Parts: sequence; C-alpha cells; structure tokens
Amino acid sequence: MAMAGSSFVYVTYIRSPQQKVWDALTKPEFQKLYWFGMHQQTDWKPGSSWKLLFEDGRVADMGEVLEFDAPSRLAIKWRNEIRPDFKDEGFTRCVMSLEHDGELTKLTIDHSIDREGARIITEGVSIGWPKILSSLKSMLETGNALERFRS
Repeated sequence: MAMAGSSFVYVTYIRSPQQKVWDALTKPEFQKLYWFGMHQQTDWKPGSSWKLLFEDGRVADMGEVLEFDAPSRLAIKWRNEIRPDFKDEGFTRCVMSLEHDGELTKLTIDHSIDREGARIITEGVSIGWPKILSSLKSMLETGNALERFRS
C-alpha cells in the first residue's frame, strides 16, 4: 500500500542533447543563467550535502544528494530554508529523470513529500518548477533564459 503524501510531477521536452540538459541541471555556471541567479552547491556524490544558494550566498534550500546517475537520474533530499511554514513540513524528495527521445530530451521532475496536502508542494514547488524549467528550456533552445520571473 502506498504512503499518503503530496507530489508534483512536471514533464517537458527540450530540443537539446541529453548531456547538455544534464550539464544545465548540475553545473552552477549554467544554473545561474536560468535559475534566476541561483545555483546549487554540492559535489554530486550520494550522501553529500546539497544547497541551493541565492546570488548573495544565502541558503534557499538544503539537503543531501541521494542518487547521481549521469546523465539520466538525480535524486535530492530537499528542504526549504526560507519560509518557516515550508521548513516545518520537513524534507521533500526531488527526482530529476532525463531520457533521450529522438532530437529531444524528455525531462521529468517528481518532487514529493510523505505529507498529505503539504504546502511546500501546493504553494512552493508547483509554482517554482514550471518557471525554472520554462527558463531552462528557453535557454537551451534559444540561448536566452527568461528574465520575467526574477524577483
């Protein structure tokens, strides 16, 4: 029997090679271009600490690398550090899966928590991921990330 919880799944197809999408997801120099100035800090080894940092170095989110199978699967234990109501809900699990599909790369984000009706999912990741992934797709396909969502 499956555990009750909340999840957000987002699938997009990007006209870019799988390795290039993977690099954009895992390398800070690319992340800063489409993730509205933010970047991840980690060595990408399972068990290692993981942080998502604002441009000024403040920690937005933190956690641990759970899986790293380049260039196809990445899993992160992830907790928001900015909003107390999100932080209090605890750690989420974010799985990023990439698949080659002809000239496209299929990118699936599955962000979940073992808590029914979790606000981190309904008010956080379900709003954030579409913006981030639209910006990523735009950057890889046109060379220009989206500026509109910058706060």
